[in-house]
Amino acid sequence: MDNIEVDWESLLDDLARLYKEVDRGVEQLNTLHATRLVCRRGCHECCVEGLTVFEVEAENIRRHRSKLLTRADPYPEGACAFLDRAGACRIYEHRPYVCRTQGLPLRWVDQLPDGVSVEMRDICPLNSRGQLVEDLSAEACWMIGPFEDRLARLQIAADRGELRRIALRAMFRKD
Repeated sequence: MDNIEVDWESLLDDLARLYKEVDRGVEQLNTLHATRLVCRRGCHECCVEGLTVFEVEAENIRRHRSKLLTRADPYPEGACAFLDRAGACRIYEHRPYVCRTQGLPLRWVDQLPDGVSVEMRDICPLNSRGQLVEDLSAEACWMIGPFEDRLARLQIAADRGELRRIALRAMFRKD
């Protein structure tokens, strides 16, 4: 099994299709919530230190931003390594899934210890004005789970069953 070659081209094509589908859903929610979302170029409150991605997403960044990774310095510690000095994302077109959905009203289902499922919701505090996130319709929120499951399946294919994650800062070349 160790000698099996990973078909990166196919996996990265699948990842690109997943990103396009995510972006379509995000655009609908951005339109719906246009009056409440303050996320714009340079807003980087959610671009925190310590972000990690699956290897399949890291490989996507490596393939599209190799010069940045080998010739540029990461943003100083304390925020995402891929920010530029103005607080804008240097890999925006190839940013990972987690970055594509930040700021939106989110919902997910947690399983309590007694087996009861409960829906949870959250939104970036900067985007909390307006109707309470708890009062939004389900369709007005990004459902966490389905896309993450699909992304995990791509990762399992890329890493032969592992769900290994890579720190974004670790992707930069070290001298």
